[in-house]
Amino acid sequence: DSRHSGKIICDNVIGCLLEQGINVYDLGIAPTPVLFRESRKYSGSIMITASHNPMEWNGLKLLVNGRGLFEEELDLMLKNTIREYSGTGEYYKIHSTYLTDITHYIPIPNDIKSDFRVGFDFGGGAACNYVNRLFQIYKIKHLSINDQFGFSSRGPDPTSDNLDDLRELVKLNKLNLGFAFDMDGDRLVIVNNMGERLSPDLTLLLCVSGAIYNKTKKFVISLDSSISIEKYIREYGGEVYYSKVGESNVIKKISEVNGETGGEGSSGGFIMPNFTSCRDGLLASIIVSSLDQKVIDECLALASNYTQVRTKLPIKPEIKLNDLLEKISIVLKPYSSSIIDDDGYKFILDDDSWVLVRASNTEHVLRISLESGKNRSDSLHKLIYNKIYEIYEKIQ
Repeated sequence: DSRHSGKIICDNVIGCLLEQGINVYDLGIAPTPVLFRESRKYSGSIMITASHNPMEWNGLKLLVNGRGLFEEELDLMLKNTIREYSGTGEYYKIHSTYLTDITHYIPIPNDIKSDFRVGFDFGGGAACNYVNRLFQIYKIKHLSINDQFGFSSRGPDPTSDNLDDLRELVKLNKLNLGFAFDMDGDRLVIVNNMGERLSPDLTLLLCVSGAIYNKTKKFVISLDSSISIEKYIREYGGEVYYSKVGESNVIKKISEVNGETGGEGSSGGFIMPNFTSCRDGLLASIIVSSLDQKVIDECLALASNYTQVRTKLPIKPEIKLNDLLEKISIVLKPYSSSIIDDDGYKFILDDDSWVLVRASNTEHVLRISLESGKNRSDSLHKLIYNKIYEIYEKIQ
């Protein structure tokens, strides 16, 4: 992506590969979804990025055959010895066909939305050049801010920023929507025409509605996604499957059930694996922009019936999270009509309410997610959190 440390890391990675006799094809600064699309033509690929993390961070995302590595594959790779290569690899500068390819998946409409305008906040990230060109192809009018590589008035994570500049851009120019991207273009936050941030679940709902418009019927969504998404899919004759939380888990489940599209409610990440096997903020932005205002309003109205609360409870290192989860499941079971135990425990309370308690994949904490009617969610969260904390205190 466009972090200042990216160039020196890139030069070192290229040098190491060439020295081992491996040919290198360099896309330059490009969003992660663009690399995922292009990597289908090659054995392996490397994205130099720290995504939405602080600017001083950077890292390597490894891809094989157009998709990210699963954890067990990474372990195998690290155990294998390095092959011996002879000679020096060759270096090529290449350009992606992403912008051409996408038009085969999301058709350019015959009726141009002449009165529809959007705003972009690129955060100085890799999406700058690609998204502007993408919206030119679809003939959608747009304005942008923070559109110089590596320079931005906000941080790299749009999900944790107020996005004041984008909201102001939308309101002052009377735009229909605003889109904010992270540094590598896989995350997307949407602002409505009133300058209000939309929740990640609503972002995913809008993407799902766009996928349904494009004839998609089989969806995989993470266990922590809003009820509104499932209800919308079923209302339009689609099938819904649930996966564990996490982008890689959604992708794996899509493969298992031969699904078409998926997403993660907690991040708003939208995945269409036939096009890119990752969250794709560029794809999501054009799908949402293709929607009629009537459809957008319909999604907003449906989502407004529910409120999600997501929080976490730090746990002392000596306490095993699985043991704590088991005790929590016993206490909360009487409140539930059914329980799903694929990823922690998801307690279905009624048709409009659920609670998910699971161990974090990255921290020694319990992640608590719940959803209910908008007038009930705060009291439900207080009740559930207090019960979980009581159990935690007893075993300390």
